[in-house]
Amino acid sequence: MSSEATRGTPPASEDRMAGAEPAVGSAKADAILRADGIRRNFGGLTAVDVGHLEVQRGTITALIGPNGAGKSTLFNVLTGFDRADAGEWSFQGRSLNGTAGHKVARRGMVRTFQLTKALTRLTVMENMLLAAPGQLGERFLGTFAYWRWRRQEAANRERAMELLARFKLDAKRDDIAGSLSGGQRKLLEMARALMVDPAMVMLDEPMAGVNPALVQSLLEHITSLRDEGTTVLFVEHDMDVIMGISDWIVVLAQGRVIAEGRPADIRSNEQVVDAYLGAHHDEPDSGAPSGKEGQ
Repeated sequence: MSSEATRGTPPASEDRMAGAEPAVGSAKADAILRADGIRRNFGGLTAVDVGHLEVQRGTITALIGPNGAGKSTLFNVLTGFDRADAGEWSFQGRSLNGTAGHKVARRGMVRTFQLTKALTRLTVMENMLLAAPGQLGERFLGTFAYWRWRRQEAANRERAMELLARFKLDAKRDDIAGSLSGGQRKLLEMARALMVDPAMVMLDEPMAGVNPALVQSLLEHITSLRDEGTTVLFVEHDMDVIMGISDWIVVLAQGRVIAEGRPADIRSNEQVVDAYLGAHHDEPDSGAPSGKEGQ
């Protein structure tokens, strides 16, 4: 899935896309993530039934849909936090079928959660250091190479401080993570995800529960990720946010992709309006769901 207007896309591709929205499931150039035939059932309920999905490299792609559409469930399957009943998916050309969540992250695809997963009894810095990849102390023999893992920890601390400063959390480095506000925890989770220098970041409702004063800061961080070459796939309910920063939008309804396209195309798509946008605009309080969707 891609915005053909994204930097680096050949002009011919832009011309090809300028006339009309592509059909759901059509192939795009330079997809970093591809998924086919993804299905996840819970008893007699089919939460996800996605025939084809692609995420274009270097773009911000929004995954939208009504509560219960299966967005978070799809995230969980693609990132190894849940199993699929059927389907195949690959990241940067390598299959992720059956790959555990921590191994998916090591390959460069990391995700955040709708409910933040900060370890609340550890400090902000300790949360950051836990995310550093390839730590020598995680291996038995590495624990004896004291001088090596001390150098590595110093480098990890330096990287962590750079990220905390970027997210304006450096002054909180020694604070217990549980003392942070909801918005600060979202920032911490984004900063922690970047410790592995990912090629793609998947954000599950990054604005949910965030003080409006921090929303603009979060948006700037998301767009800066794209500007630096990181691919972003995010779930969100705030249509102003979605239309404002997305290069491409994919719409789920009842677990299936019903439309995809540029923001202007999605806004004018009657099927999308009937399935989601109309109901969304009629319910001004339709914020983030309180529980997991699609389950």
